[in-house]
Amino acid sequence: MPIKLGVELGAALELLGAKVSPVQGLKPGSRVELTLYWRKKAAIDPGYRLFTHVLDEAGESILNLDAVGPLRKAPYGVTTLPPSAWNEGKVYVDQLAFWVPQSLRTATISIVCGLFSDAQRLPVTSGAQQGAQIVVAKLPVQRPIAPSAGILPVLWVPWRPPAAPIVIDGKLDEPAWQRAASTGPLVNVSTGEASSGNELGGSVKLLSDEQMLYMGFEVFDDDLRGGFDPNLPDPHLWLKDTVEVIVDPDGEGDNRDYYEIQVGPQNLVFDSEFDAYNLPHGEPDGPYGHEEWSANLKSAVTLQGTLDDDREDEGYVVEMAIPWTAFRRAKRVPPIVGDVWRMNFYAMKNNSGVAWSPILGQGNFHKASRFGSVRFAGPPSANPAPTHSR
Repeated sequence: MPIKLGVELGAALELLGAKVSPVQGLKPGSRVELTLYWRKKAAIDPGYRLFTHVLDEAGESILNLDAVGPLRKAPYGVTTLPPSAWNEGKVYVDQLAFWVPQSLRTATISIVCGLFSDAQRLPVTSGAQQGAQIVVAKLPVQRPIAPSAGILPVLWVPWRPPAAPIVIDGKLDEPAWQRAASTGPLVNVSTGEASSGNELGGSVKLLSDEQMLYMGFEVFDDDLRGGFDPNLPDPHLWLKDTVEVIVDPDGEGDNRDYYEIQVGPQNLVFDSEFDAYNLPHGEPDGPYGHEEWSANLKSAVTLQGTLDDDREDEGYVVEMAIPWTAFRRAKRVPPIVGDVWRMNFYAMKNNSGVAWSPILGQGNFHKASRFGSVRFAGPPSANPAPTHSR
């Protein structure tokens, strides 16, 4: 048994362990063979049956294996060999197989099992797990890269009209935001696939003027999490929920002299300046970059939901204004007409998430060669005069 479990259900049935093959290299459409090793320890009421489900990363059931395998045969709805008929002390080998669904939208699947009747599930009574189901294994699944994912996006950022001020209140309701550039829907950071309705999603709007770079993040998230100490400098927001922008001002995507800024649902900020790709980096838990650097930004957050409870949420909005002077290593601030900076925008949850430009496994979220190009329109007075040719 490569996977040793030793978990009891109702003090009557023990799952000794399991074997799963393969455990690496899975893709949508892959066949998985599963063997569970059960031992009966005490009497079980008639009517209980084995269940085994495959869950996606969000905990949603994507496969039901309750009727798969020789121990689960149920012609005419009656199980041939229910656990109540097993011999105490004997080990029963429960063999199943399934195919990873082609429609899978998450990067992992989990296999869970237990014992159920029409009225209830038997609870875990002994072992390292809790609840009314046993987690047998969590397996990584490599989702295919979307055909267009390798193309780096380009965004033109317009100049904020002087008569259209922006109030940083987390609402994005000023007329100026109607003129803003938009990234469109953020995509899976690993594959470039569009997010499904039950996944984290979002989009970003951008504007600029002589003093500020404005960003408005709209995030769709059904479980908002905060929980960081508001007095803690540079909290590691990426471990829960946050939005993030990484800015490489020289436009070359070489990861030299770049900036990372995050704002979470609590309106707390992590910001840092980097000399090179992920450097400097203290081990094991930071500091990450030069955390003493400050973007001196203004930010505000509005929540469509409540933090840190089990009620379903809709998401949150982050509005921020970053002064150009914060980008002290840029060759020119504010950018003039036609200047190109490299940036990427993320909505994150539990150190994963969605992005404007997917990284495609070529590095972590800091990989500037995978960032999109942000071009600046500049003030109307700075636009070059049109040229004419004969």
